[in-house]
Amino acid sequence: MTDAAASARRTALVLRHDFAIGLGNLGPTLAAHGYDVATIDAPVTDVAALDPLAADLVVVLGGEEGAYETDRYPYLADELRLLQARIEAEAPIFGVCLGAQLLAAALGARVYPGERKEVGWLEVAPTEAGADSPVRHFAGVPTVQWHGDTFDLPEGVERLAESPQYENQAFRRDEWLLAVQFHPEVTTEIHEEWLDAWGDELPAYGLSTERLREERASYGAPAEAASAALLGEYLAGLEARDRGHSAA
Repeated sequence: MTDAAASARRTALVLRHDFAIGLGNLGPTLAAHGYDVATIDAPVTDVAALDPLAADLVVVLGGEEGAYETDRYPYLADELRLLQARIEAEAPIFGVCLGAQLLAAALGARVYPGERKEVGWLEVAPTEAGADSPVRHFAGVPTVQWHGDTFDLPEGVERLAESPQYENQAFRRDEWLLAVQFHPEVTTEIHEEWLDAWGDELPAYGLSTERLREERASYGAPAEAASAALLGEYLAGLEARDRGHSAA
């Protein structure tokens, strides 16, 4: 446990949308930085009843929903209100895939279906700003992509990474808000669950479950190391921010 973890426990609220799309290897990094994690399942929880500012950090995970489908999934509207309250307060948020799309929507940007799903173990390229951000740890490291929606870059954020298919792969606002379109959380278990659940989609993208298992064997360990480095650096930045506020 880090010195920061030993000195004070923090709380992380995780918004999960599907049991198969969980916290994965992000969990140990949160624990190492002294976070007590509470995971709630947004589809069956009264998100509107949650105090948006109670947790030190909110982590918003992926899902099959579209951030624009608030009529079909009313809890997404409640999540957007929660995120908007945290954004107003500059309270830390980390978003993954759907979580990044919801953050883009909460910041006033358009979220919409892309022309084609981005699926597989693929690289993202850090931008100039991204090279000086936690996302730099994924430079040259293939990571899991599995999404069909995308978003316009919100005003007042920095784009941190791009890919040949979708230019908005990660963004941040100052040191407290970080969003990634790709999936740094994927473990072997999560990978297998996704292949079981959605593997029938793969032939449409020239892929197979066998190929993705081979790529997981090659890229999984470096991707998990990059994930720990990315989240760890982000959390360290939050800790430094807290110390600065305390000193002020």
